[in-house]
Amino acid sequence: MGASKQGTEVDACIIKHSNWVEFFEPARNIFLSLPLEETIKWGMPTYTYEGKNVLGMAGFKHHCAIWFHNGAFLQDAENKLLNAQAGRTRGLRQWRFEQGDKLPAALVKSYAQEAIENERAGKAIKPQQSKLAIPSELAAALNKSRALAQAFAKLSPGKQREFASHIGSAKQAATRLLRLEKSKPLILSGAGLNDKYKRS
Repeated sequence: MGASKQGTEVDACIIKHSNWVEFFEPARNIFLSLPLEETIKWGMPTYTYEGKNVLGMAGFKHHCAIWFHNGAFLQDAENKLLNAQAGRTRGLRQWRFEQGDKLPAALVKSYAQEAIENERAGKAIKPQQSKLAIPSELAAALNKSRALAQAFAKLSPGKQREFASHIGSAKQAATRLLRLEKSKPLILSGAGLNDKYKRS
């Protein structure tokens, strides 16, 4: 029942991009011949493997494309893939087609199969953790008290960020110092800033 609904939504999406139907239909047939689930995400046909995004299709005014979500891991021996937002996009790659281009079915299938194998192997871009910015007041307190520094180091990265953000986000220096003093007992006890709200 769900698959039928998804199929209808994909049909509607393909019809909406009428100038790319001749590209989308054979590409879709290739993807449906593989162990992929079809759905709609971000308004475009998307194909997943065990719940993980593998690839998708999108139509634009002057080109259409196949998007590989972890395309950075594909060998791309034929040099078909490009990073549409170099410097910002780490894993996503697209294979563009323009009006009049023929879909190289065998090659598209081999790229899709490799993308599935990479997913099976667990190849994925890990999210980058931004460096923890510790406000000067908290840094000074940590330098001053070994016990506080040790307790802070034992906190989870999430709890550390909560304290750093809470103290550092105050505009007035006096408020930052007040927040620091109220945070010290929590840090020393190993509690997070918002733990009391998380308890049922």
